[in-house]
Amino acid sequence: MKTIQLRDGAVIPVLGQGTWMMGDAPARRADEIAALQLGIDAGMVLLDTAEIYGDGASEELVGEAIAGRRDEVFVVSKVAPSNASARGTAAACEASLKRLGLERLDLYLLHWRGRHPLAETVGALEDLVTAGKIARWGVSNFDFEDMEELFAVPGGARCAVNQILYHPGERGIEFDLLPWMERAGVAAMAYSPIGQGGDLLRRPALREIASRHGASPAQVALAFALRQPGLIAIPKAGSPAHVRDNAAAADLALTPEDWAALDAAFPPPPRKMPLSMI
Repeated sequence: MKTIQLRDGAVIPVLGQGTWMMGDAPARRADEIAALQLGIDAGMVLLDTAEIYGDGASEELVGEAIAGRRDEVFVVSKVAPSNASARGTAAACEASLKRLGLERLDLYLLHWRGRHPLAETVGALEDLVTAGKIARWGVSNFDFEDMEELFAVPGGARCAVNQILYHPGERGIEFDLLPWMERAGVAAMAYSPIGQGGDLLRRPALREIASRHGASPAQVALAFALRQPGLIAIPKAGSPAHVRDNAAAADLALTPEDWAALDAAFPPPPRKMPLSMI
């Protein structure tokens, strides 16, 4: 599996595993755990979850999937904005660690901006690093102006990652946010990189390119995201077959003609665009 290096030297794979909407249905639990474990075996050792995913059910699922394999994985979770006060961040982290069965998170993110001042949340995250509860921290759903404001806060420039929506149909961050993050040394983590609900994967451009390469539309969408330097994609896969499909995308090499077809079907942004969220 190809890797990138975070600003502190940590090496992580360019393809990880998202877990939004996983862990909610008991009938799917065994398949979902098997999928996560297969993904780890395939090198997709970054697992992304959050306290709000199924009110902690996703974290519990991840904890079960990684039991006995702590040294192999890079675990990411998120604090909800409503909990992101000084005291609330610490309590939320402890609860996430308990559900995951871990002593330390590899990366802890503020899920999106809320009512608590950034300075207070950053201070709480820095305290968690000092206490050894998290190895590093970052944010999610922060736009260009949010990142500038974050970096003006004491300690804010130590942000390691910004997790954002990105796929061929959502390219607005290419205009200003991604270039700013690359200059600042902040890695991008793309959630929903193959879209939601299947609409993106039915687009003719993706299907035609996939056909030329003997690939799937999802693999083409993932290859699109992975072209960006310093970007990690975290597709969700609830079945072993889906995991295998995702893992193979890291080796898909698109041609200049393919990239031209993608730009024609999904034009890059000509101006600043509002940040999209799911």
